[in-house]
Amino acid sequence: MRPSEHVLDMFAVPGDLDRVPGGQGHSVCAGDLLLSPGRDPATQDELNPRLARLAVDLDTRPGRDRRDLRIAMPVPARDGSWVIDGWGATRYEPGTRQLTDLTAVRAVGAVLHAELARAVRSWTGGPREDRWAAAERIAFDEAPAPDTMEPLLAALVQDREAAPLGPAQLVHGDLAGNVLIDPHGAPVVVDVSPYWRPALWADAVVVLDCVMAWDADPHVLDEWVVGARRQAMVRAAIFRILSDQPADVSAYERVLEPLLGDPRP
Repeated sequence: MRPSEHVLDMFAVPGDLDRVPGGQGHSVCAGDLLLSPGRDPATQDELNPRLARLAVDLDTRPGRDRRDLRIAMPVPARDGSWVIDGWGATRYEPGTRQLTDLTAVRAVGAVLHAELARAVRSWTGGPREDRWAAAERIAFDEAPAPDTMEPLLAALVQDREAAPLGPAQLVHGDLAGNVLIDPHGAPVVVDVSPYWRPALWADAVVVLDCVMAWDADPHVLDEWVVGARRQAMVRAAIFRILSDQPADVSAYERVLEPLLGDPRP
């Protein structure tokens, strides 16, 4: 997948492209921008102005330490659009490396979500119909589950209870893999996947993703077997199993054994 000449022209970048991780493996570096495909215009129209304001606020905040949180700056096209033919742009962050330590990623998530809760007071979200949005609605029982389900998914759906998970706010629903460390040691959050959900659910998604993809200690799931945390993890697991294509159900079964094996409180 390569951006068209029209996309490159609208973002005023050269056609000499370098492939980089991100954007489902299709992001490219073009000049000083990172271009990523699959962007929904309605979502980015609501998200990017808010992220841009927050990014500037974080970068210029009095007393800022150079290791404090940063957000990759969204960049509009020449006509002011945030998305051109499905492609969006952020400022490229050279010299960064991916942060993969679960404890550190969760700490970044806590700071990020505190900042988002302060900066973004409402969210319409737009009519997203991608598989992630569909899975999220099913996870929170706002859409019917599939008629035919794997036994694991059926058990998770059955295990949902109406437990308070905290206030809904703008969260990054795919934080694992999208935190970089810049040359000064600052975490840089990229590729924000916006959802209006409790921060506890976003934290559960991070934990599950790091255990599944990065071999984080699976015993971290022992902390998510009772109460609100259990329900957040149940919803995180439903979300991921439904949105993964295909889902490694046997791997999820092994990882989620503490959750499914312990009695409900």
